[in-house]
Amino acid sequence: MNTARHARLLPWKGEDGKPCYLSGEPNGYLTHVADSIENVQLGMARDLLAHADDLLSSPKAPAGELHYLAARLTESLGQVLRVAESRGARLPGPDEEVPDEEEEEEPCPRWPAN
Repeated sequence: MNTARHARLLPWKGEDGKPCYLSGEPNGYLTHVADSIENVQLGMARDLLAHADDLLSSPKAPAGELHYLAARLTESLGQVLRVAESRGARLPGPDEEVPDEEEEEEPCPRWPAN
C-alpha cells in the first residue's frame, strides 16, 4: 500500500505555507473538521463561479471588480485543487480492496457547550 495514502493532505496550510498532513484515525475528529472545511471551500467555489458568470456577462464590469474577481478565483482554484489532490490520494489503487459501503461512520464529536 502507498504510504502517502496513510497521511491525508488537509485543506489548510501550515504557518510556513507548507502542506499539512493528518495521519491516524480515518474517522476521527480532525478528519470530520477537514471534511467540513473542504465542503465549505467547494461551496464557496460554486458561489464564486456563479458570481463570476454574472459579472463577466456585463460588458461594463469595472476593472477593479474584475481584478478582485480574478484574485478570488485564483485563491479558490488553489483550494479546489488541494481538495482534489487530497481526495484523489485517498482513492484505492487498482490492487487495493475497496471498503464495504455498509460500514457506518462514527458521528462527528461535538465541542462541549460553554
